[in-house]
Amino acid sequence: SRARAFERFRAREGKGLEDFALWCALQEKYQGEDLPPEFSNATSPFVARQRRELADRIEYHAWLQWIVDEQLGAAQRAALDSGMGIGVMQDLAVGVHSEGSDIWSSPEVFALGIEVGAPPDMYNQQGQNWSQPPWRPDALARTAYEPLRAMCATVLRHAGALRVDHIIGLFRLWWIPKGKTADHGTYVRYDHEAMVGVLLLEAHRAGAVLIGEDLGTVEPWVREYLTSRGVLGTSVFWFEKDHGGYPLAPSDYRELVLATVTTHDLPPSAGYLAGEHVDLRHRLGLLTEPVEKVRAEARQERERTIGRMADFGLLGEDASEREIVEALHRYIVQTPSLLLGVALTDAVGERRAQNQPGTDQEYPNWKIPLADGSERIVLVEDLPSNARLLSLVAAVRSQLGDADRLA
Repeated sequence: SRARAFERFRAREGKGLEDFALWCALQEKYQGEDLPPEFSNATSPFVARQRRELADRIEYHAWLQWIVDEQLGAAQRAALDSGMGIGVMQDLAVGVHSEGSDIWSSPEVFALGIEVGAPPDMYNQQGQNWSQPPWRPDALARTAYEPLRAMCATVLRHAGALRVDHIIGLFRLWWIPKGKTADHGTYVRYDHEAMVGVLLLEAHRAGAVLIGEDLGTVEPWVREYLTSRGVLGTSVFWFEKDHGGYPLAPSDYRELVLATVTTHDLPPSAGYLAGEHVDLRHRLGLLTEPVEKVRAEARQERERTIGRMADFGLLGEDASEREIVEALHRYIVQTPSLLLGVALTDAVGERRAQNQPGTDQEYPNWKIPLADGSERIVLVEDLPSNARLLSLVAAVRSQLGDADRLA
């Protein structure tokens, strides 16, 4: 029966689910306000009483997790039954919320008073602070990496692939003392053999493909190590340059990667071509170089990009924005990369960035509804008949030719 199935789910998930459901019940009880000091973490003796008093609400929140788990399983089965080779690809975030249930449940495994980010680079000239406390390497080792194992097993349960955000974080993380800016951080190293080993074991058990987001400041040996362990990398067109600063030739792309034109940390291709990545960072005060210099570099990048597309016979004269975006996708189809990705934002002509690294409240990260180039909202129900999406799909399939699995 459904009741027994729910009981089995609770028994299987154990303490992790029960602590999360209790945290949800407490947040509900106190309506999002700070919890009283005596409820500061799950191990407090005062919390045990709350487990009894809030038993009904704890059961409700555990039930919600069961429903979500069932829906994820149904989505993966539907994807595979429809002919998809991988099905659903899940995403493993680099960290957790500083005031979320993870830290409340297991504060001893986190470095409190520290936040994770990234040092300054050409795209984020002031560095990044993601406001997420890191795991303590010593605590992970002491617990035999149980927090990592549990997280990986859960996220892979109904997935054919897993994209690991900032996979260099399994090797070292940029630790920033709370209250300091990102350029005051330092690297702290982790036991990458153990961390990657746990990830590989859980992926093997799930029969899933692993894709590491290995962009940014990543040492070459790390990419070589991950490739040797069977973890795919990530290649983004805008980041792939040759020694002269021109777009990397398709034949020079890595084979064992997921290749895309853009990434969620940049504006969609239409916006990038229009220089929105410069204008946005200028408006938000994120540039450390004169805006005129950065705009000139962006114009040069656009000119070189359009020239390279023309060299490969993918563009004619006076090409439209849509034609340029389609040419970029036809370009990456010519790479030897095993996996190709198309951003939904590119497919409908969106121009606004979904996420701007280096910001917190300054930009509505992950809150911008999907829209086309004229900022008309695009709903899921609109996608099957969206002219721009259909045109991009046709361009990609045409370039694939005999390699088109859907033909």
